[in-house]
Order: sequence, then C-alpha cells, then structure tokens
Amino acid sequence: MPFPLLKALLVLAALCAGAAHALTVEVVVPDTLKPMLMQHLETARAARLGERMDAEEIARLQRQSEQTARELLATEGYFSPQVESAVEWLGDDWRVDYRIDPGVRTQVRSVKLDFDGDLKTGTDKDKLRERVTRSFSLKQGMPFRQADWETAKQVVLRPLLAGAYQTARIAASEARVDPASHAADLTLTVDSGPAFFYGEPVVSGSERYPESIARNLSPARPGQPYRQQDMLDYQAALEASGYYAQATVRIEPDPALAAAVPVQVEVVERKEKRFSVGAGMSTDTGARVQASWLHRDVLDRGLRLKLDARLETSRQTAAAELAWPRNANGYENSVGLQLKQEDIEGQETRSTVLAAKRSRTRGQIETTLSLQYQTEEQTIANVLDSSNQALTLNYAWTQRNVGRTFYPRRGHVLSLQAGGAFDALLSDTSFVRLLGRHTQYFPVGKDGRLILRGEFGSVLAETRAGIPTDFLFRAGGDNSIRGYAYQSLGRSLSAGVSSVRYLATGSAEYNYFFNREWGMALFVDAGDAADSPGSLSPVFGYGFGARYSSPVGPVNLDLAYGEATDEFRLHFSLGVSF
Repeated sequence: MPFPLLKALLVLAALCAGAAHALTVEVVVPDTLKPMLMQHLETARAARLGERMDAEEIARLQRQSEQTARELLATEGYFSPQVESAVEWLGDDWRVDYRIDPGVRTQVRSVKLDFDGDLKTGTDKDKLRERVTRSFSLKQGMPFRQADWETAKQVVLRPLLAGAYQTARIAASEARVDPASHAADLTLTVDSGPAFFYGEPVVSGSERYPESIARNLSPARPGQPYRQQDMLDYQAALEASGYYAQATVRIEPDPALAAAVPVQVEVVERKEKRFSVGAGMSTDTGARVQASWLHRDVLDRGLRLKLDARLETSRQTAAAELAWPRNANGYENSVGLQLKQEDIEGQETRSTVLAAKRSRTRGQIETTLSLQYQTEEQTIANVLDSSNQALTLNYAWTQRNVGRTFYPRRGHVLSLQAGGAFDALLSDTSFVRLLGRHTQYFPVGKDGRLILRGEFGSVLAETRAGIPTDFLFRAGGDNSIRGYAYQSLGRSLSAGVSSVRYLATGSAEYNYFFNREWGMALFVDAGDAADSPGSLSPVFGYGFGARYSSPVGPVNLDLAYGEATDEFRLHFSLGVSF
C-alpha cells in the first residue's frame, strides 16, 4: 500500500478512537540532523513532556511538525527535503514516525562584498578592505547554513569596530538560493560610516587629585584614529596608576563628532593616604614582615611619597621614594633613597643607594633610564673586607606580551639591561654591565603550557674589585636554578660565596592545570656564575611542584634535586598584604 494512503487511513482510525493517550516519536534521518529535529519538532517535544492527547491534537501536531522539519532543514542548507510521516496505534499509545530525506545540501556558489561610507574609496584603505573581505567566514564551496550566514555578517564588522569605524553596519544583505542547482549566491554591502579620531579627554569624578593625572595616562593623543585597544589600555593604566580605584573609558559614536570625538573618562579616586602591613615566606630570603606608608598627593600636585620597611631573615631594607605623576609626554620621574643590609651565603653587605629614574610605558614596552649612586661595605668573614662605590647610568628595556593572568599560557617577556660607571666620576672602577633575560610561554594541549627561560649577564671590567655587589652576579634559588640555595653559585671562598662577573642560566618547565586554581609542574634548570665565560660550568636541577592561583597572587611549591650537591631542596614563596 502506498505510504500516503496508509498515512491517511491511520489518521482516520486515530480520529475515530477519540480517547487521549500517550505519544512516542521516531525520526528516520541522517544522524547529523537527528538531534536538531528531535529537539524542536512539536510532536517530539510533546512526547518528552509526557502529554496525553486525543486524535485531533495528534493530527495537528503531526502536520505542524512536518512544516517545522522543512524550516529547520532550510536553516542547515537543505531546501528541497522529502518529509513523510505516519501515525500508528500501538497498544494504548500513539506513535508518530517520520521519514525524512534532506536532499542535496546547498553550497555557496559566489560571494560579493561591496563597501559604502568612508571605506568605499581611497587606495590607502586597500589593506583594510582586503582584511574585512578575508574576515567574511562563508567562502565559495562551503555549505550554506543560516546560522553561519548570520555569524559571518557580524564577524565581518569586527575589524572595523575594533578600529576607527565605530558606526560600521551591514547596509544590505541577500542570500539568493537556487533550489535547482543547490547553490546560494551571497551579496553584502558594508557601510563603514565615518572614521573616528580622538578629541580631548573629558574627565569626571576627579576631586582629590589634579585632572591632568587622568589626562596624561591616555595612550592616545588628539587627532589619532580611534582604536578599541587604546580604550582598554587607558582604563588599565588608570586603575594601575594608584590614584583610582575604578575607571571607565568610552566614546559616544556620534558621526557628527567623528573628526574629534571626546573621550569620556569616569574615575573613582582612592584615598590620599594608605598604611599597609604584610607578611610572607620565601625559601630564598626566609620569613618576611613589611610595612609601608603612602601619601598620594604631596603639595597638592599628585606627588607620591612612599616609605617602606622590610625585614627578612637574611635581608633588611628601608626605602623612601618621591614619584611624580606621568607627564604629557608619557614619562614618570622619581627620586629615591634605599638602605639595605643582607647576609647571603656568607657574603655580608651594607649599602646606601640614591637614585633618580625616568620611566615610560608604551603598549607592551617599558623603558627606564636611571642615574644611581651607591656605596657599599662588603665582608666575607676574614677573607674579604672592602668598600665600594659607583655612580652608574643605567637603561632597561622590557617587553611584556603575556596579558594579565597569573599563569599565562602564551606570549613572552623580554628584558634587556645596560649600565656602567667611569672611575673618574665617583666610582672606584670603570665597568659596563649587560644583562638579558627572555621567558617564552607555549600552550600545550587544552590545559598545559611549556615555559622556556634563558638569562645571560656579563660585567666588562679589568677587575671585580670596587664594583658594588648589586652589579655582579650569583646564581641559585627560586627564580634561578632550583635545587641549589639562593645565590650559592659564584666564587667559592672558605667562608662563603662572593659575586662574580658572568652569569648564564636556563630552564624548561611543563605545567598542567587541573582547574583554574590548581596545577602541577615538571622542570629542569641549569646554569652557573663565574668570573670568566670559560669558567662557566653548568650545574643541573630537576624537580616537580605544585601551582596555585590564590586571590593574592601565584603560589609555587617545588621540590628540586641539585645534581652537583646530591641534595633535595624545597622552594616556596607566599606573601600576603593587609
């Protein structure tokens, strides 16, 4: 008997039954489409809910589900499906069977993308037009799905909205489907609107501190084209400046103001003064307590005065720093005084450091130029007793491309330093100090990362004598070569370890994170510190550890084996401020 005739007879019999009964539904269709149909067909939904229906309601849902099936298949690119269904009476319940042949899936035959607005003309905009065109995700030969079509229209605007075209929109779109050839021809018109350029920042919420502080923190200048990333960087700079607890940065995308759109800056200021104490523990320098006092508005000009004292088992420091807020050229200036005393691996030093610094941060790049005068008294039992002084000019360049997470999975940090002194200018010895450090992060699978680190330092001088310890090197410890005591690798003397002129270390570490808070580590460290490149003889440390992303910062706990000492050493650090 033909299937349509059987269907009609079964429906007629069902109508005569009259009573309400339960329902089951079966759909015969390719597996890739079955979950969607079982989720959305009206009869399938009624079956899941356990509804009891009479014959008339069953027939209505059956017809409605056939139409729904055709509409759902169209969204997946099947525009000529064959849909048949039948109602069957099994015992005391209804059963509806669907036989569906989706047919040939429609594919994208052609894509035409046109531009309107400021982006329509101009050879200087060719690259941006090409970038927008490439970002359209539906390509020739791909299956045509309604969801992909809608997504592609939104994604194509992202390169414009991330840049100067803040009113970009889809002006027109058409998907013309040819059922006979199972092909779709897509046309799209993107209206970029005008390009937006920065005007002056408009600051609100500034009461305690000069408004110029918030203005000068902007990474962009009036007249530059708008970038979404600039707004994110501006907000981050405001919140990291120490003056503001919260900050919001935005523009109103009004085409009439596109030539000089004001940057709306809303801030919530921090209190002028803050006193804080903290405690911590490190296997490098032992237990730690600290206290600091900060005044953020000295002389009502936004100058920051910070006094800090830190007591550790093997090191004690006291410091005072006066810092100016960032100026209109992006520079931050400061002067400071530090007193330090430490006893590490038998090398005792007492130093006084007076420094003036100028720093600048532009995007991922941070630079610091400093002039520093340092005096030092150094003792290693009865083996060494010396006084050193140096007036040094130093430059540091750092690039950070790791985001703001505690445990980044990709990116790098590169730091380069150069400095030196001349013995005719308040220095005991002429020298040049060079230091480079690079850390690279690679994602490994979904939950892992690989960290590669390398460091090399050298001090070019005729002699080590007269050079303050801070400009020389030792190796070993948490952030150097695990498995060895902090700064225990250098020039070995009978009563301790003294600093030397060359340093080379490296590390490879694998981390696996079980969740957002906890992870584990496997690592190999190697390196040495010596007085000449030829004397560098790398020692190795191997181990494993735990990683914890705490609310106050990362906590690392490592157990490492020092091959040269044939000993295990625990490396741990934790600090909490109140």
